[in-house]
Amino acid sequence: MPEDFCVLLEGGSGEYEEKKSRFIATLRPVKNEEEANAFIAEMKKKYWDARHNCSAYIIGKRGELTRCSDDGEPSGTAGRPMLEVLSGSGVKNAAVVVTRYFGGTLLGTGGLVRAYTTAVKEALAGAKLGRVAEGIEIEVIADYNDIGKIQYILEKKGIKPEKTDYGADVSLYLRVRISEAESLEKELTEATAGRCLITRGDPCEIIIELCQS
Repeated sequence: MPEDFCVLLEGGSGEYEEKKSRFIATLRPVKNEEEANAFIAEMKKKYWDARHNCSAYIIGKRGELTRCSDDGEPSGTAGRPMLEVLSGSGVKNAAVVVTRYFGGTLLGTGGLVRAYTTAVKEALAGAKLGRVAEGIEIEVIADYNDIGKIQYILEKKGIKPEKTDYGADVSLYLRVRISEAESLEKELTEATAGRCLITRGDPCEIIIELCQS
């Protein structure tokens, strides 16, 4: 079973200035390489007058796809350090562009690495991250006499039904972490003395908590 992984729920931005050079970082969630490249092109168009628009992205549950670009900066001083910040944060499916407006003073290799990494860290600090887990869809059908017990158990576990249908019986549609599905089913069955009907559906991904960037 794949491990949980962090993704961007909302992008962020950050800025760093050194010796009058401005480094503007823009961070955005992306699902694939096409989205990442489109985002990079968008930033280059937006900041067309900047000296450099360096980029990095990491895609896949295990970060299987990574790319970075120095965009004219000395090799290894921008894209690679930016990518290392993303990798170190644990976030996946994310792309970042750092735009540099040159201030007239050369910063040297160390200064460039520090500036680009700091800008990415500032963008991450302002982003909203979520931890994604492998989940399963579950349908629970119960009569009205048992629904209170079921709702109590779900509330205790922090599970909010995706949808609830009220008919002759009550049908609750849940998305739960796969590792917790069996214990939940057992608890619901015991609480209702086996009267509720529980059916597993398709696998899914669920956000279980916010990560710290």
